[in-house]
Amino acid sequence: MNKEQYLHQLDMALKRLPAHERKDILWDYEEHFANGIEEGKSEERISASLGSPQQNAKELLASYHIGKAEKKVTTGNILRATWAALGLGFFNIVFILGPVIGIAGAMAAGWISGAAFILSPLMVLVGSAIYRGTFEWYDLFFSIGLCGAGLFILIGMYYATYALVRGLIRYLKFNASVVKGGLNRG
Repeated sequence: MNKEQYLHQLDMALKRLPAHERKDILWDYEEHFANGIEEGKSEERISASLGSPQQNAKELLASYHIGKAEKKVTTGNILRATWAALGLGFFNIVFILGPVIGIAGAMAAGWISGAAFILSPLMVLVGSAIYRGTFEWYDLFFSIGLCGAGLFILIGMYYATYALVRGLIRYLKFNASVVKGGLNRG
C-alpha cells in the first residue's frame, strides 16, 4: 500500500477524533514516510513497517480517550475509554468488560443501599400514614440509625468510586500499553 492509501485509511479510521488531533497524527505519519523515503525505502515498505492503519487507529483512539478520561473524569469519558480499549483486541472483552461490569454492579449496589438507608425514616413515616395504627417508635428510631449508617455508606462510596475510577484509568493505560507492544514500548 502506498503513502496516499495508507494515510487515507488511517484518516477514515480516525474520524471520531477531533480534526486538530487527526491532523497532528496524520502529519506524524507523513513524517514517517518522508524519513523512510530519505533513507531509500519504498512507500510500500514503509507502510508495511508501520503496521495496519486500522490497528494503529484503534490504539490511537484508545490512547486519546484514556487521556481524556484522565484529564476530566466523567461517566461519558470513562465509558468511551473503556469502549476504545475493548476495541484493541478480543481478549480485552474478558480482561476489561467482565471486571468493569462486576465493579459497576457493586458500586451501584453500594450507592443504592446508602440512598435507601437515608430514606428509611421517610419510608417509616409514609408507611405509618398509609397504614394507620402501625406506627412504632422502635421503627422510627431504628430507621434514624439506618439513616446515619446510610450517610456513612454514601461517604465511603464517594471515596471508593473515586479510587476505582482512578484505578480503572490506570488499568486501561496499562492494558493499552501492553496491546501496543509491551511495557518496554509504552
